[in-house]
Amino acid sequence: MKEKIKKLSEYKWLIPKDANPKMRVEAIFYANKSIFDTVEDTAISQLTNVACLPGIIEPVIGMPDMHWGYGLPMGAVGAFDKDKGVISCGCTGFDINCGIHMLRTNLLAKEIKPKLNNLIDTLFRKVPCGVGVRSKLRLSPKELKEVLVNGAGWAIKQGYGIPKDLERLEENGCIKGANPDKVSQEALSRGAPQLGTLGAGNHFLEVQAVSDIYEPEIAKKFGITEKGQITIMIHCGSRGLGHQVATDYLKIHKGAARKYGIELPDPQLVCAPATSVEGQNYFMAMKSAANYAFCNRQIIAHWIRESFSQVFGKNWEKMEMQTIYDVCHNICKLEEYKINSKLKKVYVHRKGATRALPPGHSDVPLVYRKVGQPVLIAGSMGTASYILVGTFRAMNETFGSSCHGAGRAMSRRQALRTYRGEQIKQELEARGEVLRATHTKVLAEEAPGAYKDVDAVVDSVHEAGISRKVARMIPLAVAKG
Repeated sequence: MKEKIKKLSEYKWLIPKDANPKMRVEAIFYANKSIFDTVEDTAISQLTNVACLPGIIEPVIGMPDMHWGYGLPMGAVGAFDKDKGVISCGCTGFDINCGIHMLRTNLLAKEIKPKLNNLIDTLFRKVPCGVGVRSKLRLSPKELKEVLVNGAGWAIKQGYGIPKDLERLEENGCIKGANPDKVSQEALSRGAPQLGTLGAGNHFLEVQAVSDIYEPEIAKKFGITEKGQITIMIHCGSRGLGHQVATDYLKIHKGAARKYGIELPDPQLVCAPATSVEGQNYFMAMKSAANYAFCNRQIIAHWIRESFSQVFGKNWEKMEMQTIYDVCHNICKLEEYKINSKLKKVYVHRKGATRALPPGHSDVPLVYRKVGQPVLIAGSMGTASYILVGTFRAMNETFGSSCHGAGRAMSRRQALRTYRGEQIKQELEARGEVLRATHTKVLAEEAPGAYKDVDAVVDSVHEAGISRKVARMIPLAVAKG
């Protein structure tokens, strides 16, 4: 497959339509040479498969963190015509609105290091972590449906944060048009006991220190003012509820593809016409799961503030623990872009990709509108994470999108064969990091060596111009499920 790919620049590669005889449009892959050389052929093939679906808008996008996934690879973007295209649960992913909520503080690394063990222990107790873990909250069926409709707004109303937080969340923490009636009872049952939990796998809670500032004026707008400043990242999604919504609609969309005569290049790319009942029902259910995820991260952010207050003996507001931003990774949205010189609404599927809107865009919060949207990029537990900012080039080339993280370089199964969790813990703690996990197996699965080089991933999107580096953070303490 790679022999058919054409190099457009040092960070941009063209996958032409003749790479797959059924491709309707071309695909573009953003990566430096080292990442390009190691990306899986299976991931590239998945990208070409998406280019075969009806109503696809040129081009299909692969980000430098791209790797094999279910249907659409992780780290990819596919946009479909509003009227002639499809909506695909396979192109959105199982963990609907898996994303990052980021907080900043006025604390410095030298201030918190003496209490770092106490801090991570407190966070680990305060925020439930792990597979199937249950929340401290008890929601009635009515309250759960309110969460699905109102998202993070429900959390604020219950006292988990302040109204100002909502201004700094993608979609203000609530995607309009959610309909809990399109969510199955099984999904609701799975979600009811999990609101306010971190989950497992690549989900984490990380205390970080700023190591580099590349754009001081933009960083200042985001609340980042000096090296050593403490930030916190929360990475999680819609838990069992979102997974069940995806599972339910994979079956429904499989039937819809047959019903409407859609030829699938890959059975995992099940979908339904965007205008169909099956397509719109999924869209409403997906929005419900996305709102659950926004609410989930907001509640966790509140408990993080409480933990810091408990450990450092002062109000979180005095520590200036403000939300920087909250971004979605696995989502489908109806958005407007200039296509063939005309503004057109399209269904943009981002799977392991982050929205990256430029200065002046109406969907960027007013507080950031002059500089552009924060783009939050997570590394692995032993490597750096980044704050970037959206650009006009992203609007013109990638449907306003950028990468979302380091991206896996090996499967979890391969990581378990390669690494030992105890050894990973010893190595990271020897470097000064503090780790807490429900099981050492998680540390092996999520070993830094199981991921791509996040610095190379971020440099690729920066040099390609689809987002710009603002600040870099390194991990001090990590909690994983």
